[in-house]
Amino acid sequence: MKKYPGEYLVMVEGSIPTGNEAYCCIGGKSALQILTDAVKNAKAVVAWGNCASAGCVQAASPNPTDAKPVHKVISGKPVINVQGCPPIAAVMAGVVVHILTFDRIPQLDGMNRPKAFYSRRVHDTCYRRPNFDAGLFVDSFDDEGAKRGYCLYKMGCKGPVTYNSCGIIKWNDGVSYPIQSGHPCIGCSEDGFWDNGPFYQHLPGVAGFGIETTADKIGLGLGIATAAGIATHAIVTNIRKHKEIVNEPAEGSVSDNHEKS
Repeated sequence: MKKYPGEYLVMVEGSIPTGNEAYCCIGGKSALQILTDAVKNAKAVVAWGNCASAGCVQAASPNPTDAKPVHKVISGKPVINVQGCPPIAAVMAGVVVHILTFDRIPQLDGMNRPKAFYSRRVHDTCYRRPNFDAGLFVDSFDDEGAKRGYCLYKMGCKGPVTYNSCGIIKWNDGVSYPIQSGHPCIGCSEDGFWDNGPFYQHLPGVAGFGIETTADKIGLGLGIATAAGIATHAIVTNIRKHKEIVNEPAEGSVSDNHEKS
């Protein structure tokens, strides 16, 4: 890891209002001035949560304070975005422990999130995923599908385009996470949340593969429509992941060896 003058980390929670120096003014200094002073000799900066990482509700339209995430107001320092609203406590601890143990920042994805925790979609690790593939969906929160634990995609679940460890690490010492509690993922670890932004395109009518339906009940037209819907769904939700894989240095490459040095 490149050495920096300081030996301390700066942990930031919340976005930075930049529209007026009076916003969040403490001791005659604006929030931006306080942050700039704090990171001057830091080794790295950790942005806790979606507000510090991407702006979140403070930066949502119409953004009256011109709030911005940390990485857009400072430069010359590595910024680690620990996304989520809020982030998972175990993930927060894991990032700090990694830095203290190895004296280097963890490997990051294209959004500066630690790959160890943000390399898979919530959809990929969801225990309801087989129901999605089977075309078994919740249509309302009080229907039979909800009681049976069917997929929440039709209820607005953003798991197919959200990268986080919710389904693996869970919350409250591994007790549960939103989808397990019957609520769809809201995409809180992605850019564009709170406004939902361009990262998310919900596709109505995605029927899954329908493996629970016998072949004689599926017409040719329905089969083609279902396949087209799934193909479109896969394309939309995997574009970013494909780009990450393509751009990631091969094992043993110069970039990779530099990363490990």
